[in-house]
Amino acid sequence: MLLLPGSSGIFPEAGCDEAGRGCLAGPVCAAAVIMPEGWSHPVLNDSKQLNRKQREMLRAVIEQDAIQWAVTMVDAAEIDRINILQASITGMHRALDALPVEPQLILVDGNKFRPYRNITHRTEVKGDARFVSIAAASILAKTHRDALMEELHKLYPQYGWDRNAGYPTKTHREAIRTHGVNDYHRKSFRLLPEQLPLW
Repeated sequence: MLLLPGSSGIFPEAGCDEAGRGCLAGPVCAAAVIMPEGWSHPVLNDSKQLNRKQREMLRAVIEQDAIQWAVTMVDAAEIDRINILQASITGMHRALDALPVEPQLILVDGNKFRPYRNITHRTEVKGDARFVSIAAASILAKTHRDALMEELHKLYPQYGWDRNAGYPTKTHREAIRTHGVNDYHRKSFRLLPEQLPLW
C-alpha cells in the first residue's frame, strides 16, 4: 500500500523521481510533485507497473490535483558532461527550484541524492512503489519524457523512438549501427555492444 502524503508527520512533502536514466538517447526527465495531504488514487503505482493508458489518465489527475508540480529535462550533451547520476540529481534539483511552494521534506526515489538547500530529504529504494508523492513524480517524469520522444521520433523516425523511447532495444541498436548517431544520442554511453567509433 502506498504511503500517503503527510503520513511521515511532515508536510508539505515533495516526491522526486526521474525517467530515462537507462536510455541511449534523449534527455533524462525529472519531476517534483507536492500532492495534498492524505491524497490517494486507486490506480496510482510505480509508473513501470502501469500501462500507457493508465499513466496518461493519472498524469491528468495529478496535474489537476497537485498543490504544485514541475518537470525538467537534462539533455544528452549535459548528461555526457556530468554523467547520468549527476544529471538525474541535477534534474530533480531544477524541478524543486521550479516549485513555488517550498516543501518541508523531500522524498527521492533510489539511494542517491545531493542535499537541496537546507531541506530534510530521504532517499527511498523502490520509493515509487511505496510513496504516493514519489509515484506521482514517476508518472509525470515518464509521461512527459515519452511525449518528447514521440516528437523527436518525427525528426528521426529511423530509430523508433515512438516505441522504444530511446531505450537500448535491439531495433534501436540496429538503427544506430545502420544510420549512426545524432545530437540526441548519449555519446558517453555504450551505444553498441562492440562500441565502435560512431561519430
